[in-house]
Amino acid sequence: MPQTVLLAEDDRAIRHALERALTLEGYAVTAVADGVEALAQAHRNPPDVLVLDVMMPGIDGLQVCRVLRAEGDRTPILMLTALVETADRIAGLDAGADDYVVKPFDVEEVFARLRALLRRTSPVGAGAPGAGAGSPSGSGDLAAKGPQVPERLVEAAGIRMDLQARRVWRGARELELTRTEFELLELLVRNAGIVLDHSTIYDRIWGYDFGPGSKNLAVYVGYLRRKLDEPDAPQLIHTVRGVGYVLRED
Repeated sequence: MPQTVLLAEDDRAIRHALERALTLEGYAVTAVADGVEALAQAHRNPPDVLVLDVMMPGIDGLQVCRVLRAEGDRTPILMLTALVETADRIAGLDAGADDYVVKPFDVEEVFARLRALLRRTSPVGAGAPGAGAGSPSGSGDLAAKGPQVPERLVEAAGIRMDLQARRVWRGARELELTRTEFELLELLVRNAGIVLDHSTIYDRIWGYDFGPGSKNLAVYVGYLRRKLDEPDAPQLIHTVRGVGYVLRED
């Protein structure tokens, strides 16, 4: 069965072009022009993934995202935005989005990000359209090889993660994380004390390296820091300039 995409985009030309491209890529696409219809469709026929334009009349993409997350819907959400400021991107992440693409975008980038989002929610061995079996998983120990026994808890640097319940704590304080934030933190916790370079993190979390000009990783790290950091407590995620990031307590 093809995986299903709910696309909400008020620009008719962009909506039709992206609907056609996604259909040719092998997805079953439902395309709507506004947030009201997007919510109605999401409730009527829940998709495998949503692609939401941020700027839509009436109910915009951020509001759609907030409503679904408030209802407990964890369906992956990719935002389309013409807003390029970091604060605007953070607003999307804060609403519960998993990733974003900035307009004008290359359709191949949209495909790559959708494949990465769908890999996280697909059973082992199942692949998104255009992705073969055995694609990199979104997280995991870099040294792990072969079949793995499912783990329940991972812990490092005062961070405790319940992988099955998708819950995380710093000390006694529980954190509310989006799907991408959770998987990024899991990767760092599993490899605490090890400097992970940008390309490794992109490959493990998104399954695709978006190149040296991308700010995607920096935005997610910054937002994760805002949720992790506490007054008078050591910073946990450290930047290693020109290389990447490491989780450690100084």
